[in-house]
Amino acid sequence: MQPSRRIRGLRGGGPDGWALFYKARAMKAAGRAVTELTIGEHDVPTDPAILAAMDRSARGGNTGYALVPGVAALRDAVAARVSAATGVPTGPDNVLITPGAQAGLFAAHMAALDPGEKALFIDPFYTTYPGTIRAAGGVPVPVAARAADGFQPRQGALAAAAPGARSLLINSPNNPTGAVYDHATVEMIADTARAHRLWLISDEVYDSQIWAGAHVSPRALPGMAGRTLVIGSMSKAYAMTGSRVGWVIGPQEVIAPLIELATSTTYGVAGFVQDAALHALSLGDDFTARIAAPFRRRHGMVRAMLEGQNAVRAVPSEATMYTMLDIRTTGLSGEAFAEALLDQHAIAVMPGESFGAEAAGHIRVAMTVADDIFEPALRTLLNFAMELSR
Repeated sequence: MQPSRRIRGLRGGGPDGWALFYKARAMKAAGRAVTELTIGEHDVPTDPAILAAMDRSARGGNTGYALVPGVAALRDAVAARVSAATGVPTGPDNVLITPGAQAGLFAAHMAALDPGEKALFIDPFYTTYPGTIRAAGGVPVPVAARAADGFQPRQGALAAAAPGARSLLINSPNNPTGAVYDHATVEMIADTARAHRLWLISDEVYDSQIWAGAHVSPRALPGMAGRTLVIGSMSKAYAMTGSRVGWVIGPQEVIAPLIELATSTTYGVAGFVQDAALHALSLGDDFTARIAAPFRRRHGMVRAMLEGQNAVRAVPSEATMYTMLDIRTTGLSGEAFAEALLDQHAIAVMPGESFGAEAAGHIRVAMTVADDIFEPALRTLLNFAMELSR
């Protein structure tokens, strides 16, 4: 028996971008010391106060089924956070709590697409985007945002791809590039969505990790609240990656059927985990700034270390826990460079090709290890690139 064509086709026939990550983990399991600069996993665990709230809730008996849309207090708190950050009135009926942002992305595309409809997304992209769209029955269509433009999407490329499409997925602050879409870019994206009657799906999970510029949510622009679905998460802002708490923000008439989808698929998020998320949200902006501070500091370390050499160029980055490096002077693809770096120096980074055609010849470095490990690993990476460039 064969599984369905839908499930066999999620990858789209190409590599899934995770081979090097799994290779690095296998090397570690075999006893080799590997410096992992691959996935967006904080180098500090979830804060003890958040874990204590989770423990109190679980030991207090909150281990049964929780309300599928999310418990009322958490939906209220997420709505308040979104209202304060964007100025858009948001109530609990605009919020669906999901098992992480990934489940939110799938739900949003299920809401936006009928089977066979075109779904646009910006290239470079987070690796799961095409598979998520295929899982929802859509046809993924990448729209290039070029390195020469600072990875900001351009109106011409979007306008050329938009006819016949049903949705557009954007991610600002962006993983993998660190680009933050400026106000003019977001206005252009909103204009395109309105002109072509697109659902706009905005992945905003890195909104607390911005080093320059300001985050602009398209939902805050005139006429966009009714056609925008925003994806958020506790993972990056609160170092709660494994807890799997995210949300979809949208019009009430969309959230209501998405609750039916959740009832038929995930059946919600554990109540004690939601209580931990509620406690985390009560800790305020100072807490999220503290979680983000190491990445801001390491971003500055990268800029300083790249001065005085021309083998590696940093992509202008304004946000996130990653830095994107252009290694084309080495003559290697991102995949070949990352493989050689792992084999020869036991340092694992993600090949740019994992994130789309526009990221080819680049690598993504996760700044997610302690400074005294990150600095020598980056120095080794730069020296390796300089040797290859010569």
